[in-house]
Amino acid sequence: MSVPLSYITVILIWTTTPLAIKWSAEGTGFVFAVSSRMIIGAILALLVTLVLRLDIPWHKKAIKAYMFSGYGIAISMMFVYWAAQYVPSGWISLIFGLSPIITGLLVYMVHGENDFSREKLIGLLLGLAGLAIIFSTGFSLNANAVTGIVAVLVSTVIYSFTAIKIKQHNEGIPALTVTAAGLLFAVPLYGLSWYLIDGVVPVEIEARAGLSILYLALFGSVIGFALFFYILKHVSVSRVSLITLVTPVTALFLGKYLNNEPLTLEILAGAMMILSGLASYEFGNLLKWRKRDSL
Repeated sequence: MSVPLSYITVILIWTTTPLAIKWSAEGTGFVFAVSSRMIIGAILALLVTLVLRLDIPWHKKAIKAYMFSGYGIAISMMFVYWAAQYVPSGWISLIFGLSPIITGLLVYMVHGENDFSREKLIGLLLGLAGLAIIFSTGFSLNANAVTGIVAVLVSTVIYSFTAIKIKQHNEGIPALTVTAAGLLFAVPLYGLSWYLIDGVVPVEIEARAGLSILYLALFGSVIGFALFFYILKHVSVSRVSLITLVTPVTALFLGKYLNNEPLTLEILAGAMMILSGLASYEFGNLLKWRKRDSL
């Protein structure tokens, strides 16, 4: 697949994933939806590693990477799927868009790396202001919306922390291998969670829910992840970061027109602040250096 087509495909997958998560739990329950997705995803990922003849190393550091990947996926996705019952799908994409800023904060807290320039600090403050607007809107939506927003934020923090730890323990292991092995660690947690929380197999799965589960297992858990790392090898990090600026906007409008989700001026204002903060955080230093070079 060409790099431009891969880039567009990742944007489409990331745009549609939050809405597919919401649809997949319709009539099935959120625990069954996430568990079945990840079990199918694990099978598909392992099949791909076999077809591509990718070895799965089992030395100490590799196992730690798989554990962080698997347990991080399990806990993070459980929070997201629960929240999707109460929070519009576009909001999930917006809050996850804050992951680069949250990752930077965690790196500072865990490793003491102080890389917060003025532009990044402005980005952080703008992101927090936008998040506050989304919180205030949640109070008027439904009783569980604010709790759902908190759950998505917790999921984003777990996802960001997991990414840091995987990078710390990964010694050149292909991303698809880490995904496949990580899902192996995650599957028992999903099975146990389903048994303890729900334990019911739906008698009938609606077509939209079933197709959403399969879509997320194939595209969300395997193809999207593989393509993301593929374009990361061929495109600069700054251009890859543009994806996080595009997908929240497209996800908001997709939720509005396909799922009749609210899209008020307050939500748009919060979204603009979050995206402006992310742009300042990701590209503020780059613009400053270019301006300095032009003088």
